[in-house]
Amino acid sequence: MLKKGGGLDTPVQFLKGIGPKRAALLAKLGIETVGQLLFHVPKRYVDRSKTLPIRRLAPGDEVTVFGRIAATGSRRTKTYKQLVSCLVRDESGMIEAVWFGRPDLKDRFRTGQEIMVSGKVTLYRQKQFVNPSFELLEQNNEFSGTGAIIPVYPLTEGFSVWNMRRAMRTALGKYLSLVPETLTREILRHYDFPDIRTALETIHFPKDVDSALRGRERLVYDELFYLELVLALRRQRYAEIRKGTRLAQTGELTDPFCKRLKFTLTRAQERVVSEILGDMGQEKCMNRLLQGDVGSGKTVVALYAMLVACENRAQAAMMAPTEILAIQNFQAWAQTLADIEVNARILTGSTRQAERREILEGLEAGSVRMIFGTHALIEEGVKFSKLGLVVVDEQHRFGVMQRAALLNKGLNPDFLVMTATPIPRTLTLTVYGDLDVSVLDEKPPGRKPVKTQVVPESRRDKVYGFIEQRIEAGEQAFIVCPIIEESEKLDLVSAIQTYEKAQVAFPNRRVGMVHGRMKSSERGELMDRFRRKELDILVATTVIEVGVDVPGATVMVIEHPERFGLAQLHQLRGRIGRGKRSSYCILFVSRPGLGESSERLKFFAGTTDGFALAEKDMELRGPGEILGTRQHGLPDLRVADIVQDKDVLTQARQDAFRLVELDPALERPENAFVRTTLKSRYSGREELLRVG
Repeated sequence: MLKKGGGLDTPVQFLKGIGPKRAALLAKLGIETVGQLLFHVPKRYVDRSKTLPIRRLAPGDEVTVFGRIAATGSRRTKTYKQLVSCLVRDESGMIEAVWFGRPDLKDRFRTGQEIMVSGKVTLYRQKQFVNPSFELLEQNNEFSGTGAIIPVYPLTEGFSVWNMRRAMRTALGKYLSLVPETLTREILRHYDFPDIRTALETIHFPKDVDSALRGRERLVYDELFYLELVLALRRQRYAEIRKGTRLAQTGELTDPFCKRLKFTLTRAQERVVSEILGDMGQEKCMNRLLQGDVGSGKTVVALYAMLVACENRAQAAMMAPTEILAIQNFQAWAQTLADIEVNARILTGSTRQAERREILEGLEAGSVRMIFGTHALIEEGVKFSKLGLVVVDEQHRFGVMQRAALLNKGLNPDFLVMTATPIPRTLTLTVYGDLDVSVLDEKPPGRKPVKTQVVPESRRDKVYGFIEQRIEAGEQAFIVCPIIEESEKLDLVSAIQTYEKAQVAFPNRRVGMVHGRMKSSERGELMDRFRRKELDILVATTVIEVGVDVPGATVMVIEHPERFGLAQLHQLRGRIGRGKRSSYCILFVSRPGLGESSERLKFFAGTTDGFALAEKDMELRGPGEILGTRQHGLPDLRVADIVQDKDVLTQARQDAFRLVELDPALERPENAFVRTTLKSRYSGREELLRVG
């Protein structure tokens, strides 16, 4: 490994033409060393020989054009905003480019300058670009030759594409020979990948787009291969270190439990139970993720596994992120568990001191065999006699260390994490790549899909009339708002405002309200009243997003749905349609038909498939925003995009896991530099390989 401050670790400011000022700009892009600069990959390429002539542009086209500035100007709009414009001409015609609120551009443009403009073509009196990105092609620029392939990099204000190209040329000329190969000869030969130095050259200064994309694919594979290698090693170390106790099903508790169920398990539930029991029956500890769309019956599967632990004279714990969900999980099964003589208790922050002492004594003595709870389960005073199984519900709401804290309270217990938030397959292969995965892809029979409609605000009276009809038929309704109180900064309907208006709109109905600022005991009491049908309408914020099960609720109105992500909308919609009656989700929009938001809501209304929605959500928002992936501790991806590069991800994963299976310690001579690369790349990030 190169010494800090030398070779590829040389601070980028020492590159010719950079200096401290430009180095500060590059730091905003996460580029501080020459090595980081070399691996700053273009997001796309523009082939000047294949760009459309201006005359052929049509409204809606997203394009890049090259031309010369024919005229420039600036003026104030009717709303007193500064507008800067320039006319761009090529051999075929002209198009106007305008920028609003950018007075700093007033002196940037000069007649006769060559310019590259990228954006969406719109029509206002004439064809134009509004607030496009642009690059001025400097006079006598060494990179501005006709027919050149121009890389388009992620940039920051003040650092142009031409600055980047000059810096890249300098860095390649002086430091490329120091870049070490990171893939085995076998992999390079198998995929016909270029070596790493050739890949970097063709990525930054391509002869054609195809070779550039091939070089990028090689770097994408490289990055994903080492990420998956970390996950494969974590999984292998977990199996080595976490030697547990075999927990085999005896039927002592599971048989009477199944006889008391008012339904039969779906085929998907039976399959997943079989997968879990297969893990529990082995000496190595289970480390499994259970995914299931809303209403697919994850809790009963988890309870079955918990009973198997109890059959082996071990204890089982289920931790939920909210008191409402923990109490609901417990109350739903308390009587059934009592009937089959399983001592189950619940422990939350609201548990009274005397009862808490009794529960803690029972856990330590082993008389409490099953415990439901919140973060209270990981507090220092909670000790178990023999903890055999840990279940974490809605696991993405807990940090890694919180999950590990409960896991470490037992002597290598089995570990089952559950989520009702469907996770795109590509994200599962990265963020949860060290876990075995089970998927519940079937809902209990008799449940009807929720009908979803996007409705303009002007039809509120009709919607409220429909709610009145449903209540008259013995059903209930949710009204969900994005905020609790009115805000001067946000023009949004608040829960308090909606609650007050609902009381007026439904004078003969019982209306309640829950939100996050209430005490958990108060929220729990209101939810219980709603569940017992003592309330007809519940106005709420997203505190009801997870785990709330009210079979009588068949209508959900969501105010300002554009404020929510698709996955969150799906979770909210999952609070209805849990009985056998038809259910309805109504999305109130104040301004229907607005661009991307309208398309997103239309897509949501058109499907109830949580996995399709999760894929779309990740496509729109990016993987970093989904499920709070940062808390998992995995490194950021600099080159790969797991949405765009999912096929490469699948292949890199297969190769990495096969390599660890054949050479668990990476000790073979041919894998020596793979081990060296892994240590170098993740130096200081040893926690990635820790287990528990």
